[in-house]
Order: sequence, then C-alpha cells, then structure tokens
Amino acid sequence: MTTGDTGAPLLDRGDERVKQQDSVGGSIRAFLGRVRTGDLGSLPVVVGLAMIWTVFQSLNPVFLATNNLVNLLFDCSTVGVISLGIVCILMVGEIDLSVGSVSGFASAMVGVLWVNLGWPVWLAIPAAMAVGAAIGLLYALLLNRLGMPSFVSTLAGLLAVLGMQLYILGASGSINLPYGSDMVNFGQSLFIPHILAYVFAALAGAAMFAAGVRTAARRRQAGLSAQSMKSLLLRTGALTLLLEAIVSYLNQDRGIPWMFGFFVGLTVAMNYALTRTQWGRSMTAIGGNREAARRAGIDVNLIYTSAFVACSVLAAIGGVLSSARLASASQQAGTGDVNLNAIAAAVIGGTSLFGGRGSAYSALLGIIVIQSIASGLTLLDLSSSLRYMITGAVLAIAVIVDSLARRSRVSHGRA
Repeated sequence: MTTGDTGAPLLDRGDERVKQQDSVGGSIRAFLGRVRTGDLGSLPVVVGLAMIWTVFQSLNPVFLATNNLVNLLFDCSTVGVISLGIVCILMVGEIDLSVGSVSGFASAMVGVLWVNLGWPVWLAIPAAMAVGAAIGLLYALLLNRLGMPSFVSTLAGLLAVLGMQLYILGASGSINLPYGSDMVNFGQSLFIPHILAYVFAALAGAAMFAAGVRTAARRRQAGLSAQSMKSLLLRTGALTLLLEAIVSYLNQDRGIPWMFGFFVGLTVAMNYALTRTQWGRSMTAIGGNREAARRAGIDVNLIYTSAFVACSVLAAIGGVLSSARLASASQQAGTGDVNLNAIAAAVIGGTSLFGGRGSAYSALLGIIVIQSIASGLTLLDLSSSLRYMITGAVLAIAVIVDSLARRSRVSHGRA
C-alpha cells in the first residue's frame, strides 16, 4: 500500500489487478489479455472442434445422433490412452515413434499369454504393461547413457517391437479373444449406469469449483490477480450444466462406455500429476530449458526415464484396450495410422512440440477432433485419403498456431 501527495492510500499494482479481476467483466478482460500474449490454452482446438461438428452435422444429420457419438467415444478411448503417453514425452522435449508398435505388441502378448498359454487375464495384462515399462527404460538408457536421440532410438524400436509382435503371433497372425469375457465386454458393451453418469458429471463440476477456490485463495495470499467467486461460480456452473446435458443426451442411447470413463479417469490423474506434483513441475522445467533445470537441482535423467516409461506403459494399456475392443490380437494391431494419430492428437490438442507446455486434456480434445473427422467422412462415404489429408492439414494448423503463440509469448516477455 502506498500514499499519494494528499496522504490518501493508493492501491499498488498487485492490488489493482486483484480488484480488477474481482468481477465477471474483469475475468473476461484478463482472459482476453492472456490470448493477446499468446496464452491460448485449449481455445483453438475447442473452436476447431465446434466448426468440425457444425460442418459434418450440416452435411449429414446422423453425425450428432446419440448412437454415432457413443461409437465415437469407444473409438477415442484406445488411441486416446496412447496419446496421453505422447503428452508426457513431448513435455520433456522428446518424441516416441514406437507407441503404435508397443501397443500392438502388448495386445499380442495378452492374446498369447491368455489364450495360447492359459494365463489368467489378470496376470497377462500386467505382464504386457511390464514389457512396455522395460521398453521405456531401454529408450531412457540409450538417451541418458549414450546420448542417442529419441527420434533414432524409438524409430529403431518401432521396427524391432513390430518384429517381436509378428514373431510371437506366429504363422496364424491372429488370436481371437474369448467372446463374452469380462475384458471383451469392457471393450464392447459395458456402459456406466445412467444415474452414476449424472453423479460423475456433478462431482466433476464440484471438483473444478474446489480447485478454483483453492487456486484463487493461494493467488490472493501471494498478492496476485485471482478469479472472483462470482465468475468462478458462473464458469463451473456452466461447465457442470454442459456436462449434465451431454450425459443426458448420451443416455438417450446406450450411455457412456466404461472404457471412455477409464480414459477420462486416466486423463484426470495425469493432469493432476502434471500440474500438482513436483514430478510434473520438473517435466515442465526440463522441457522449457534442460540446462536451467539441471542447475536448479532437478534430476534430469530420472525425469527422462519416468517420461519414457510412462509413455510406453500407456501405449501398452492402449493396446490392451484395442484388443478388448476388437476381441482379437492380430498382426495389424498398432499398425496403420495408430502411431501418427496418437502423436497428432497430443499436438492438435495443444501440447507443444517444443517441449515445456502441454496438458493431459490435450490428448482428450485432440483425439476427439481426429475421430470426429474420421467418423464424419465415413458417414459421408468419402475416401479415406481425404481423412489423411484433412487430419494432416489440421495438424499443420495446430503446429502453426503453437509456433505463433510461442513467438508471441517470447516477444511479450521481452517487452
């Protein structure tokens, strides 16, 4: 607090910012200010998704039908989990090109151990995840001890793991999983009870409100600008109503698949780890400036190892979900566009290719964008070549937006 010539107290700049944001209008102005400085968050992908849905719905009214949206959620879950791992590895400024092969190898392992060798499924799945963790450890070792770029090591891993997948599947090339088993039912026909889905949506809104109150209190204690209670209530209330409306609409059909609920649960857990833990802050610091992070006392090699392991384990989980969805493990699992879609989803959703900036929710938003394009073009009975071209264009736009936003943040930081 300072005083003017007349002795009347004057608010310092920090107090002025707090007062300005203590209203809905102030929060809107603060949001616009962040946009001008390049802090776009998930705004571009949300706007893009709304445009995609509007175009496809106008061309084919079946696109937003409940049955199609439920199938869309199933399709998002498998590659979306893999994309969560890509978020981890991009946060530290590295890349993993082998996630598709790792997912396919994990699905093949489950099939061989469960069906061919008679293991219980509750042992076959952890075994596949353990192999995924071992692959991630190998990549980290090659980077930390030998300095091998992750692009090269994971590209080699893509080929090697694909070869192992073909080898363990043998001449048949495909293993059918027991139809009607709990695993297959989870991937095809299990849905969250309607009442429970409404409860989950309400709990999500309550959690967002509690987190917002806690963050605002901490910022005010530090003398920083903070969101007002009124604007926080308005924001979380609107999001809660939106979630409840989505649940109500999907419940008109089969409802929300448990597999998609599992994917969302992993996303929430990953978001907490990236934003609320020392591990997540270390990931951001290393992606922003590795040398500065090392001088600050962060164990860079350990964080790299954790990122590679998390990426490979999530890829293995995605492969298990894919085999449950298809009720089979085959040579085609993890091939095709799985690898590219997982990487594209993270980038399209807002995770920076330059490292140091991203969110677990970017995997969720990005994979919805990609699967929406695929679903819309399928309903229009258009060639899959268009899907690749449109997805490539969307990816290019996302990277351009990220580059421009990064340049804007740098210029405003210098100013």
